[in-house]
Amino acid sequence: MENTTKENRKYIGFFGRTNVGKSTLVNALIGQEISIVSQERGTTTDVVKKNMELFGYGAVVVVDTAGLDDDTSLGQKRIKASLHALTQMDLAVLVVSENKFDDLEESFIEKCKKYDIPCVILYNKADICPLKEELKKKISLELNNHSSESMLEVSNLLTKTLKEKEGEKRTPLQGIVKKGDVILLVTPIDSAAPAGRLILPQVQLIRDILDKDCVCIAVKETDLEMTLKEKGIKPDLVITDSKVFEMVDKIVPKDIKLTSFSVVLARMKGAFEQYLKGTPFLDKLKDGDKVLMLESCTHQPTCEDIGRVKLPAWITKYTGKKLEFSAVSGLSDIDTPLTDYAMIIQCGGCVATAAQIRNRLLPALENNVPVSNYGLVIAYIHGIFSRATEIFK
Repeated sequence: MENTTKENRKYIGFFGRTNVGKSTLVNALIGQEISIVSQERGTTTDVVKKNMELFGYGAVVVVDTAGLDDDTSLGQKRIKASLHALTQMDLAVLVVSENKFDDLEESFIEKCKKYDIPCVILYNKADICPLKEELKKKISLELNNHSSESMLEVSNLLTKTLKEKEGEKRTPLQGIVKKGDVILLVTPIDSAAPAGRLILPQVQLIRDILDKDCVCIAVKETDLEMTLKEKGIKPDLVITDSKVFEMVDKIVPKDIKLTSFSVVLARMKGAFEQYLKGTPFLDKLKDGDKVLMLESCTHQPTCEDIGRVKLPAWITKYTGKKLEFSAVSGLSDIDTPLTDYAMIIQCGGCVATAAQIRNRLLPALENNVPVSNYGLVIAYIHGIFSRATEIFK
């Protein structure tokens, strides 16, 4: 379970009023005390995450949150953090007790619907305050205690809901390669590359290639021409790091399919159709426009950083406009409304889930703000947009 990377785990968040027993329930489900519990209101002050193996499903991340009615001095900030955490969930668990179910709970359920997040409702402490008949139709499961038998019921409910929601799991190369294909990966090793290991998109693609019974070859961009010409290797598909897209396009013969890691990941977990439509907006950018670069991971920027250095420079050169670039790393809340930007460009999202990327971009999509992806923008700028997306048509 610990070897399952976090972008492949489903996120299950527990929400509700203060003192409904969210943290006690989470501790019982996991079998560890990851959250402090007490009778004092507002004991849980921050979002708490813990990996676990969900019975009948697999690796998940369980998330405990602060109360949605926290009236302490920092209550509003905690509520904001809890509702932001909701946008990153694959499944929401609304915990209620003492027959309290009014506008707060109804509003939360509406938010789940907005973000397309399934929501199950647990009635906690039923042994202390029995559930009223008129509320029973709203409740997914009643809990009289937190015994192992009760936690198994909770696990079964969570597993059933996740499986109903997800349907068929999509993999990076699903539908675009077949058994026996030779896939060549171009993987630059520069100052932005982590020491002693490959970056996550490269690892993900290597695993998917092998899972599909294909042949995987990985080379640095400096060895690509030699590999194709001197070694006589003709791959069925070349997948490159986007930062060397232009160079690779010139080396790889036109009869060989070509795309990038970022584009492949965008198709798997991003708003791919919206990216395809939004990318040409680069031609409409004008002086003073604000462009937001969204990165799902958090890393220390370098002089070769793709999102903060190279891509803004390429866009500026391509458009010839004086643009204002901003960058936000990680999955933290974005302070500036997305509608303030003329265009938003999302990274491949290798460390994020599809739900996290989708819901992060939702305000932009709802307001028709053009969105795109690192790899697609780089391909468009260098005149290889059609070639990079051909395999997905």
